[in-house]
Amino acid sequence: MRRILALAAALALLLTGCAAGGDGPDDGVVRLRFQSLAWQKESVDANRQLVKEWNAAHPDIRVEYVQGSWDSVHDQLLTSFEGGEAPDIIHDASDDLADFAYGGHLADLRPLLSERLRADIPARGWETTTFDEGVYGVPFLQEPRVLIANRKILESSGVRVPTPEKPWSWTEFRQIAQDLTRTMGGGRHAVAWPLKEPVSVSLNLGVSAGGRLFHRDPDGRVTVDFTEADGIVPGTIHDLVVTDRTAPRTTLGSGGSDTLPGFFAGKYAMVPLGFAYRQQIAQQAPKGFEWTVLPAPVGAEGLAQGVSPQTLSIAADSLHKKEAAQFLDFFLRPANMVRLARGDWMLPTGTAALADPSLHTARDGWATGAAVAEHLRPAPAQSVRGYPEWKDKVATPAFQEYYSGAIDGAELRRRLVEDGNRVLARYQRR
Repeated sequence: MRRILALAAALALLLTGCAAGGDGPDDGVVRLRFQSLAWQKESVDANRQLVKEWNAAHPDIRVEYVQGSWDSVHDQLLTSFEGGEAPDIIHDASDDLADFAYGGHLADLRPLLSERLRADIPARGWETTTFDEGVYGVPFLQEPRVLIANRKILESSGVRVPTPEKPWSWTEFRQIAQDLTRTMGGGRHAVAWPLKEPVSVSLNLGVSAGGRLFHRDPDGRVTVDFTEADGIVPGTIHDLVVTDRTAPRTTLGSGGSDTLPGFFAGKYAMVPLGFAYRQQIAQQAPKGFEWTVLPAPVGAEGLAQGVSPQTLSIAADSLHKKEAAQFLDFFLRPANMVRLARGDWMLPTGTAALADPSLHTARDGWATGAAVAEHLRPAPAQSVRGYPEWKDKVATPAFQEYYSGAIDGAELRRRLVEDGNRVLARYQRR
């Protein structure tokens, strides 16, 4: 009889667990999964610590930290959405959200966000996560592109050193590269362009010259049109490599980290990189190596750059959207946003966080980045459906061949426009 009663009790517990619908134990505690893409140790530590602090203060709303990867996030999320297993809170980048937003996989955050958070992030930030009328992510970290320069080479050459108040123009930058290459001699180059992923570099820096590439008709249809303004930045990079030979071909297929050994060895005076690369440089530079952060060259639009901020979204299928939004409000308080930004060596989107004095120091170039941050705009591809396929199948190979000298500007334009519009047309019929 005792065995029968024990079996009955175990069966009752099992049935109770099943009745909870797979949402954890039926103890009244809300359980949320937060998939983070943080990868640098300082950033992972900051994310995990904030989750720990939330859980300590909210025993009735528990957040589980799940580690994701930037390398596979798009395909991984697509699979999880289709399988009904998406995390409640999703870390991604704004230029990856369009297909998920239009596909109904992300929750519209407008009725969920606190007024404090909505007011803290400027309108240009919210533009990066707005599709049609809905808001499908909170932009919280942003990364301008800057020039990391060898201070000794730059100062000994006698060239004018740019500042955010008086940056180099693209024309001046080309001339400076010629002067530096002559001064350096010995087969060394003024600048190394790591262009393994050339599309975002080309489009986002092109914003400074008035480039926009994607054009939306009144009916919402998006097409590609490669104008003279769109060609200024790609043309300058092409001329540095192919015509002037002030930048080596050998780095075109490299990632940013791949250029650092040559930079430390004095083979290159400057490397255009994302702002977060400063962490690697600070940690890996040889003893006595002096480096500085310069603003990227500018065109008619000044310090403007396109940017695709890191974002936090809530899955449309989440059973606890309200609680997930409460966690976002805590996670993105100004002081916490500063912690996340410093952990990732990036800049916060929030006005209050960006004003923090620790982000305006000369050390490690924080002040230069903060000055540029005020001019960042949504990347040209932000709301374009089909952008990932356009980038991978059309734009990446076209830019790579153009920068290496394999094709000319006319062929680059033909591929981006003709081949590109065929790709985008398929998505706009959906």
